[in-house]
Amino acid sequence: MTWMLDRPVKARTLSGLSRRRRAANNVATVLVSLSMVIALTPLLLVLCSVIAKGFKVITSTVWWTHSQAGMTAFVVGGGAYHAIVGTVLQGLVCAVISIPIGLMVAIYLVEYGGGTALGRLASFMVDILSGVPSIIAALFIYALFVATLGLPRSVLAVSLALVLLMLPVIVRATEEMLRIVPVDLREASYALGVPKWKTIARIVIPTGLSGIVTGIMLAVARVMGETAPLLILVGYAQSINFDIFSGFMGSLPGMMYNQTSAGAGINSVPTDRLWGAALTLILVIATINIGARVIAKFLGAKKS
Repeated sequence: MTWMLDRPVKARTLSGLSRRRRAANNVATVLVSLSMVIALTPLLLVLCSVIAKGFKVITSTVWWTHSQAGMTAFVVGGGAYHAIVGTVLQGLVCAVISIPIGLMVAIYLVEYGGGTALGRLASFMVDILSGVPSIIAALFIYALFVATLGLPRSVLAVSLALVLLMLPVIVRATEEMLRIVPVDLREASYALGVPKWKTIARIVIPTGLSGIVTGIMLAVARVMGETAPLLILVGYAQSINFDIFSGFMGSLPGMMYNQTSAGAGINSVPTDRLWGAALTLILVIATINIGARVIAKFLGAKKS
């Protein structure tokens, strides 16, 4: 009889607990959704503002095929071809240097020396680099390569400064993706007699390739928008320059800074060029990200 009397009490208790859990779940869902909306709102406002103010400029074919050579600040005409070329060249040189080094450092930390003294030192230095401001990296390269070794201010010097900013992002992103690869895959490969280096190259890296590419693209997006290394290590040129070892070179961030100095906000001509350069930079980064994701999915499907 006591058990029979306790059943309604227990049922009511469980029912109340279930209602409280559902209410807590609903509150958490609302808070998370609200946080997402708050985080996305500034991004959407920035994108809408840049697109609205820069779209008219980039629709002209001249914008993509001509430079600003011979153009003055308040004369309509010219394009951003020189700046696009400079930005892509800087990103390519930086990526060619940073990606192999970053991948190998991450592989060493995860697969070989994570618990060794050298591994701890490398991890500590990566943490330090991740917090270094871009102007400090630029001043270091200027003091070492330009002032001490006498090398000219060039795109190569800019790329070396950007390497210092790109490396920690690549290392940390690759390290996290390699750590989530199941240990069972490695052990199964070792059990078949596959050497460790080949297991890493054929099993571990392809498994985490999509995330690794995403991390690399985040690093590329970060360095392509930097301005301080450009101002210190290479001057802005309104004409096209394909030589990465000498001479001034245009870039999209440099073009935006140049148009700001030329009177953007006061005169409509430099203002339109400023917003056009900003939208072009966003499009270039978006194109690189989309292309890299497509390549990563293709390689991942091929490996599997």
